Amino acid sequence: MLKKVVLAGGTGFVGQYFENHFRNLGYEVRIISRQTPHIGWEDKEGIRETIDNSDMLINLAGKTVNCRYNVKNKKEILDSRTNTTEVLGQAIEQCENPPSLWINSSTATIYRHAEDKPMTEEDGVIGSGFSVDVAKAWERSFFDFRLPKTRQIALRIAIVLGDGGVMTPYRNLVKFGLGGHQGSGNQKFSWIHIEDLFNIVLFLRKNEELSGVFNCSSPHPVTNRELMAYLRKNMNKRIGMPCPTPMLEIGAFFMGTEAELILKSRWVIPERLEKEGYAFEFHHLDEALHQILMNSN
Repeated sequence: MLKKVVLAGGTGFVGQYFENHFRNLGYEVRIISRQTPHIGWEDKEGIRETIDNSDMLINLAGKTVNCRYNVKNKKEILDSRTNTTEVLGQAIEQCENPPSLWINSSTATIYRHAEDKPMTEEDGVIGSGFSVDVAKAWERSFFDFRLPKTRQIALRIAIVLGDGGVMTPYRNLVKFGLGGHQGSGNQKFSWIHIEDLFNIVLFLRKNEELSGVFNCSSPHPVTNRELMAYLRKNMNKRIGMPCPTPMLEIGAFFMGTEAELILKSRWVIPERLEKEGYAFEFHHLDEALHQILMNSN
């Protein structure tokens, strides 16, 4: 019988990659999503049946944060994370044969704006503000469950790089000559290649003694200035106009997003993963961008 993996919120950029790669490994993949023809979030019994007898549950659900933080969007961002997590936890509690592993997304944004030192799982300082409050509530809704037969791991995921996702707007900036640094350019950019994110899931599945919180980011974050320089280099664009903070905030307003997504300094190190022996495929941003851009042309 095929091993079954359940992807909650599995229709996005990361979910589609995970679905394809799990199928290639011979897994049966089931998806919970608002999109048809998948199991809907309102179908509680269907969710329980889907999760029962599965090998692993991975929750990627959550409204995109690439929007304006008005009252309506804030509520949707929070609810789409905490409510789905609670639905999944309650379903596991009702399973006769629950999954041995439940991996829930979290975010590296939970740490404070940091330009002075890196944030690790042990020593990182939790920040403040709306995005941090969402991250804290998300993790709380996850770890509030006590599931004796199911290991629980929260992944504090940095910006995921692959063919799609955030690479699309970054490539467009460089393509149209706007690929200079944003704001001061000194803010840290923590990132992870999507292949490493998938491999980390397999690593955590294999190492059955591991649970709790893990930072999912490359060991080598860069500054925003370095990020844009690497993008220009790999796209053969010599010149890129920088974007000072006031202009960035105006642009974000008209694009229906928040400047914080670019201006916050996320300096996150995967200390636990490295201590446990995970070997990154993509250590450095230059090689990651080269691989992504070569394969997407």
